[in-house]
Amino acid sequence: MKKIVLTGGGTAGHVYPALAVAEKLKGYEIHFVGSSGMERDILKNFPYIKYHEISAVKLERKLTFKNLLIPFKLFSSIRQAKKILLQIRPDVIFSKGGFVAVPVAIAGARQNIPIVSHESDLTFGLANKIILRYCKIMCTSFEETANRKKCVYTGQPIRQDIFQGKKQMFNFSNSLPTILILGGSLGAQFLNSIVFENLEKLTSKYNILHICGRKNFKNIKHKNYHSVPYADNIQDFYATADIVISRAGSGVINELLCLAKPMLLIPLSKQNSRGDQIENAKLFEKKGYCEVIKEEEYNFNLLQQKVEKLLKNAEKIKQNMKNTAKNDAVNKIAQIISEY
Repeated sequence: MKKIVLTGGGTAGHVYPALAVAEKLKGYEIHFVGSSGMERDILKNFPYIKYHEISAVKLERKLTFKNLLIPFKLFSSIRQAKKILLQIRPDVIFSKGGFVAVPVAIAGARQNIPIVSHESDLTFGLANKIILRYCKIMCTSFEETANRKKCVYTGQPIRQDIFQGKKQMFNFSNSLPTILILGGSLGAQFLNSIVFENLEKLTSKYNILHICGRKNFKNIKHKNYHSVPYADNIQDFYATADIVISRAGSGVINELLCLAKPMLLIPLSKQNSRGDQIENAKLFEKKGYCEVIKEEEYNFNLLQQKVEKLLKNAEKIKQNMKNTAKNDAVNKIAQIISEY
């Protein structure tokens, strides 16, 4: 039986696309190399995939003494990955990015194991800039990103269960429009504060579904409001929502695109990121899939205006999404993997 190693982690956006590809890899013995982070917890629900843990090496974006230790930590992580790969002896590695994937890619290349990787965002993250040197091919979510050597446009791999969501009542007692507010798998303090500070105003006009992250969860009981720290059944939340307010990570926005869900994106500011979400949001806005509010321009009146605009133009936006969205990335990536 052929063997494949999947790797990636840090957020669900690095893990679930890899699992979407795994769904297509029939006849493979599947392993996953990750860290002690979220990916380990997620993989507990996939017993047919054997999990292996190594130390993750993350570059801090601010000046800190910790960055001086990176070469030593990376060397240790590469050794750990090398040992695991020698035990498994995989035929191919599929990397979904994130800092935990870097030592796996380096160790795999040194053992002449072909590496297929994937970049979710419009612009390359640091981890994938490094991995690009070691991989055979880099698949991309956006056509605009596939302008480098080794890169090929495939789209974003999306799990099939995302398309099988069922609308839920969540004890809402009226027919108000339903807004889903989420900040990615780890939550987003900025979006959470919008909800907590304006709960009365929001619930007077809308049903609010709120995925706030495990560290930020508040068990608030309120009419027309339902919150959870994390949603394993995110597909049901998507199915219930009329529109979605979200950060602009590639995984979430591409899922919403394929589901034809109008969205209001509030991307992470450059103060807290490399600006990848800002670029993702700009592109989706240009294509007519969403409305955008920059963090530094946010005020609640502006948010209300954008929400009402989305609700008013929802059918037009949905049709635009349906006309342009493609959902064949998983098949394309699985075919590329099979070729190696």
